[in-house]
Amino acid sequence: MIKKRSDLIFLIDVDGTLSTGEYICDAEGKKYKIFGPDDTDALKILREYMHIEFISGDKKGFEISKNRIVDHMGFKLTLVSSSKRIEWIERKFKKKKIIYMADGILDHLVFKKVYYSICPNNSDQYLKKISKYVSKCDGGRRAVADGCKHILKVFFNKDFHKISL
Repeated sequence: MIKKRSDLIFLIDVDGTLSTGEYICDAEGKKYKIFGPDDTDALKILREYMHIEFISGDKKGFEISKNRIVDHMGFKLTLVSSSKRIEWIERKFKKKKIIYMADGILDHLVFKKVYYSICPNNSDQYLKKISKYVSKCDGGRRAVADGCKHILKVFFNKDFHKISL
């Protein structure tokens, strides 16, 4: 069991994990994303135990994600295309132990290289087969909160519901 905060990095792909991955557009064409309940609270608790960052490959919706993740939640967000993620992770984090949470069809390439993998229930079917943990929740519907609870239990021997704020 890892106990040092600096040993682990929780890296989360935004679209399809923290958000539903869908766009909603109004009559004027303004785009919106749906972000799930409880994820922010669970992430703030987990932040006390480990470093957390977000990545997104969505250029067009990046400002929406930035507003939510950086401005409202206080976490770091980086734009990284799906095809460049492995190189980016290896360069940025070197030998850190990465717990990666994602949902897409290319994320299996990253899952095979990281320390531990988590995906939402509605992820790509192959990803679900190779993931170390599959959330009971869908992306944008408490999947990240469920992943946080799982990490606390598995890596820190903490029961989420017994943690005092």
